[in-house]
Amino acid sequence: MVLIISMKKKVLLDKAGAALAHHLKDRMLRHTKQRDLILDAFMSARNHMTADELFEIVRRRDPEIGYATVCRNLHLFCECGLADEIKVGRQRTRFEQKVGHEHHDHLICIKCGRFIEVRDERLEKLQEGLASANGFTPLRHKLEIYGICNKCH
Repeated sequence: MVLIISMKKKVLLDKAGAALAHHLKDRMLRHTKQRDLILDAFMSARNHMTADELFEIVRRRDPEIGYATVCRNLHLFCECGLADEIKVGRQRTRFEQKVGHEHHDHLICIKCGRFIEVRDERLEKLQEGLASANGFTPLRHKLEIYGICNKCH
């Protein structure tokens, strides 16, 4: 089981690395070991994470990497389609991997900040129908429903 997970992780990391390398080349930015380390740490995460959380993981691997470097790279990951930013009220922005994750929407608790990922084909069909009925061609979308989770009720 560990070997299968490791192989899947390697394939996803390779795919993310290729997308990042292409984006860096287009923007004439350098490909660095620090970027690779930050990308590896981000892609290894199993949940939505803040820049602070990623910074703590990265610092354990390389104490020389600064907080600003982690933040700049997170925003770079968003630019090239590897990550999404999710902002909930006054809470810290969280980042979510996009590579290797099928599309989903979020239910977000405004009290504790819990994210519940939901997948429902009926929602997708409804959104496609709304776009079509209005002569609109969607390129991407995200649905976030804010409320109070059952633990906070």
